[in-house]
Amino acid sequence: MLKKIPHTFVIVFLIIIVAAIATWIVPAGEFERTIKVLPDGSERNVVVQGSYHTVENKPQTWQILSAFLEGFKKQAEIIIFILIIGGAFWIMNSSKAIDVGIMSFLRRTRKLEKIKIFNKLGINNLIMIMIMTMFSIFGAVFGMSEETIAFVIILVPLAISMGYDSIVGVCLVYVAAHLGFAGAILNPFTIGIAQGLSDVPIFSGIEYRIVCWFLINLFGFGYILWYAAKVKKNPKYSPMYEADEYWRTKKLDNDDSIKYNTPFSAWIAYFLALVSMFIFSFYYTESTIKIGSSSFSSPIMPVLSAIFAITGFLGLRKSVHFFILNLLAFTILYLIVGVMGYGWYVTEIGTLFLALGILSGIAINKSANDITKLFIEGVKDILSAALVVGLAGGIIIILTEGKIIDTIMNSLSSTMADMGKTGTISIMYVIQTMINIIIPSGSAKAALTMPIMAPFSDMIGISRQATVLAFQFGDGFTNMITPTSGVLIAATGVAKIPYQVWFKWVLPLMIILFILGFLMLIPSVTMSLNGF
Repeated sequence: MLKKIPHTFVIVFLIIIVAAIATWIVPAGEFERTIKVLPDGSERNVVVQGSYHTVENKPQTWQILSAFLEGFKKQAEIIIFILIIGGAFWIMNSSKAIDVGIMSFLRRTRKLEKIKIFNKLGINNLIMIMIMTMFSIFGAVFGMSEETIAFVIILVPLAISMGYDSIVGVCLVYVAAHLGFAGAILNPFTIGIAQGLSDVPIFSGIEYRIVCWFLINLFGFGYILWYAAKVKKNPKYSPMYEADEYWRTKKLDNDDSIKYNTPFSAWIAYFLALVSMFIFSFYYTESTIKIGSSSFSSPIMPVLSAIFAITGFLGLRKSVHFFILNLLAFTILYLIVGVMGYGWYVTEIGTLFLALGILSGIAINKSANDITKLFIEGVKDILSAALVVGLAGGIIIILTEGKIIDTIMNSLSSTMADMGKTGTISIMYVIQTMINIIIPSGSAKAALTMPIMAPFSDMIGISRQATVLAFQFGDGFTNMITPTSGVLIAATGVAKIPYQVWFKWVLPLMIILFILGFLMLIPSVTMSLNGF
């Protein structure tokens, strides 16, 4: 059946063609832009309300082919990030450290099943809830998105080992993080920018947003757990049952086939990592961690270095596999500190994982040539995911070069007149949702829409906070389904899930969340809420 469905590349290319046809039909137009300084001192290029005007049409023709190249240029950071992640993890996987870690994890969870309360609740359910809650918090607090790609490679094999499928593996990290992203308790990249552009106190109205975050997770987690239970009971229920053979054939090596040892080269890798950490700690003695509008300073880098010195040594005493798992754990810790304390993005995170791969190769006594070959094998394995990200970026290129994005925005915003408070906030929500399919970047969409939406809400008696909430929901949910999202395409590509399969699976969840968003917006215009 799946063979009759078009390939993901074909589907995305067809969307590019549809976008190009739209540039012949939709009149070209533009808003004027100006620079606005946000409360935190940063600057944003924003739309001037009422400045829309038509411009010369630029219908796209041969550009449907050049969009592939232009999409690669636009998405270059994410594409290179994917390739580095693939190469680095391939090196690490050759050590069998992930196998050892998953086997150890599963053994421990099986022991917990003997405890009556855990057995009654279902230990696997508790594990999945804990993992999803962690990533949801990351999404809600610092906007975790691109970072989830690296974790997909870890959690898909884990989900398969627990008796689920690759879809559940992606849900544990990518969907969970984007449920949090939609809840956006303190996300500086969506709520922070949208509130700043709307002249609303940054991160105000947090009380109701926490309620929304909880409800979004309640329904989202519930749907995922329901599906996971179906797959656990009948593996062939999964639309990925046949395709997941790729992951199942990569069977975990059992304890008998793994040689637990610690080569001398592993001590060299330990020394190199420790020296690097101490040098980094010397230059960054104090780190200022930002959580929403709050921040605190701490000598977290020196502390992490000291802890690594101990745990790395203990890991090496046991086996090189546990040392590499320790390296992975500290890579994740550095990622969190880097993102929240130093504003790290894909360049720094990719560098971090590249270091993990190289150190893993050294630890298992691989030569420079062997490490290079393993890296290239990993790049080849994940190349299709990187290619489709570049192709998906071409959709945005066509719409932008055809100058119809602003026309679409202007037409949609004009539909809000004379709709009443509830009707208007609902239309705002629909508009933000539709625009997110075209512009998946939350900060870019905030710069385009909030300067128009916020003043308009004043005229009809809706609080600007409610307008921000409509932006938040419209921006968050569709990230999990739109083919223009490079992160979604990358995450599903890494998991080997065809887009058409993912679309069909996630659509019911999107409908549930979309309706939930409507219901959660109603109190923002009918009730007196703190900050609204």
